[in-house]
Amino acid sequence: MNLIADRLDRISPSLTIAMTAKARALKAAGKDVISLAAGEPDFDTPRNVKDAAIAAIERGETKYTDVAGTMALRKAVCEKFKRDNNIEYKPEEILVATGGKQVIFDALVATINPGDEAIIPAPCWVSYPDIVALAEGTPVIVPCGPNQGFKMTPEQLEAAITPKTKWLILNNPSNPTGAGYSAEELKGLAEVLLRHPDVWIFSDDIYEKLTYGIKFATLVEVEPRLKDRTVTMNGCSKAYAMTGWRIGFAGAPVQLIKAMDKLQSQSTSNTSSISQAAAIEALTGQQDSVEEMRVVYQRRRDLVVGMLNQAKGVRCPTPEGAFYVFPDIRGCLGKTSASGKKIETCEDFCIGLLEEQGVATVHGAAFMFPGHFRISYATDDASLTDACTRIQAFCAGLK
Repeated sequence: MNLIADRLDRISPSLTIAMTAKARALKAAGKDVISLAAGEPDFDTPRNVKDAAIAAIERGETKYTDVAGTMALRKAVCEKFKRDNNIEYKPEEILVATGGKQVIFDALVATINPGDEAIIPAPCWVSYPDIVALAEGTPVIVPCGPNQGFKMTPEQLEAAITPKTKWLILNNPSNPTGAGYSAEELKGLAEVLLRHPDVWIFSDDIYEKLTYGIKFATLVEVEPRLKDRTVTMNGCSKAYAMTGWRIGFAGAPVQLIKAMDKLQSQSTSNTSSISQAAAIEALTGQQDSVEEMRVVYQRRRDLVVGMLNQAKGVRCPTPEGAFYVFPDIRGCLGKTSASGKKIETCEDFCIGLLEEQGVATVHGAAFMFPGHFRISYATDDASLTDACTRIQAFCAGLK
């Protein structure tokens, strides 16, 4: 009898986490490694947020909370959605989870039956297809290339919808590309969705605060008629540099929130009470730190895009949001590296880059889009400059 359940054969370990772990191991072994693999801000959590957590500990707020989150935090989330997105939610329409990934897991596992389809524009975050597959659904990957700004068109969405379609998963701005949908582009997708009332929408807005030159919009904001079948997800990890605090949250119809709450009650139960107290301050306190971080990210983006476009065989579009770039490296494939290794795939490129130049990145195939690779520029300028110089050297050595 096999010990491990068959369902685990449907998924793979997170490749972004795997690459980060490999870089960490090489560093521990004394190698000179710059890791640009992890999607994690290098900033410290803002002082006011840390102080709120400390105060909560001192007040003895160290007990279990409601599975869906404290009433105070759910009210703060409602205020955030109203203030930032012009969406009205009630506390009973809010769920707080241990990070955005658990929100996604809760929603998909609570709703997908065997054979249900979820449309996922690609390039896409590595976990979407695996969570759909774990829930016994079918990920429907729709390639959206650089010629269309890595964004799904209404025509593509219409063509992908079938009688089995349960979900559209939309990440805006996107991991791994940083592509951001304008309100007008979202309206085009909304028009398609209004013609297909059985399709639910998962709007992953975790990078909402990190946009450059475009105004952020979310689907329910531009088309309120979709509210009764949309999960609008966000969190504190990226905007407030709170990755380790594990706070994600979502607004959705009560029926679905109750189902997600039921599932979460038998998995993790509530999110840390201390993290919830910190999240209240993050969402309702002064927001200066968010803009300060955004300005720094924009400068880093421009630095990285400029240097990568000077690398032989690399084409790097300028993203509208998040803290990633997703360069096209097809001009580097089919060649041999300076150490004599054949670079046939984007994975070969990333492994060669790590082994020969000590720069850790993630290959595009991990994001369902080969021929590219992802760099996170959520690190300091000096490290980014050094890393991009090494990438230029690696590319120059390909023959």
